[in-house]
Amino acid sequence: MRGHAGEPTHVVVLRTLGAPQRRLLGGRWARPAPPEPPPEPVPTARATVIAARPFEGEGAAELWLRDVDLEAQAAAGVAVVNRLLHLHRVATADAAVPEAARDLAIAVRVGIGRGDEVAEGRWTEARRLPPRRPRRRRDAAPRPQERLAALLAGRDVALACEALALRARADLDAGRTREAALQLRVALAAALDELLAWAPRGDLERRIAELRELRPAANAAADAARQGGLDDAAAADVQRVLGRLEAALRARTAVGPD
Repeated sequence: MRGHAGEPTHVVVLRTLGAPQRRLLGGRWARPAPPEPPPEPVPTARATVIAARPFEGEGAAELWLRDVDLEAQAAAGVAVVNRLLHLHRVATADAAVPEAARDLAIAVRVGIGRGDEVAEGRWTEARRLPPRRPRRRRDAAPRPQERLAALLAGRDVALACEALALRARADLDAGRTREAALQLRVALAAALDELLAWAPRGDLERRIAELRELRPAANAAADAARQGGLDDAAAADVQRVLGRLEAALRARTAVGPD
């Protein structure tokens, strides 16, 4: 993988482990299934993210591994894998390709190794990080289980602006600022219409007025995204406006569907 100037940044080695042979998967035709089938064997994918620039020597590598922030390195590795997956999604025109997540990984390791080792997904020395349960964001929607129950029962509705805001957040967190700006323009426009029904409740009227004032900044960022990259000020506007939109959506959830 290379950066914008063509400078190599990472090498990603992908390996499928333990995949069942295709001839044992049951062929091309549907067959009767037992009433209590055993768990199906599934393949495991392993991604090894290698820095393109090597250490100056074994001593430097060992010192790095001793002092490095393991969680920060894991997060950086996941970001590289997700960039690869994003490009694969675009190249194959397949929107179903999922993103990777630290919390969903079976195992996460940070280590060092020689070129012939890391090229095969192996290492000289590594640290295995402990499993981590998905942690709820501080700014996550309130009472998610109650909201899900209301949505399933038809007592509440999932707004289009909520889905669009989630897409903008996923793009922004992945560093795809242009895509986030374009998603935000549509999400904000939808929110200004969809939230009107809740304007008399809580402080939604004030929040809607705030979003209306922020719309020019969001539109300007989207226009800049259409023409090319965003400067720091425009990127900051995307972050700020999306945060206020998310806050308004949380406030709408907090007042309840009724």
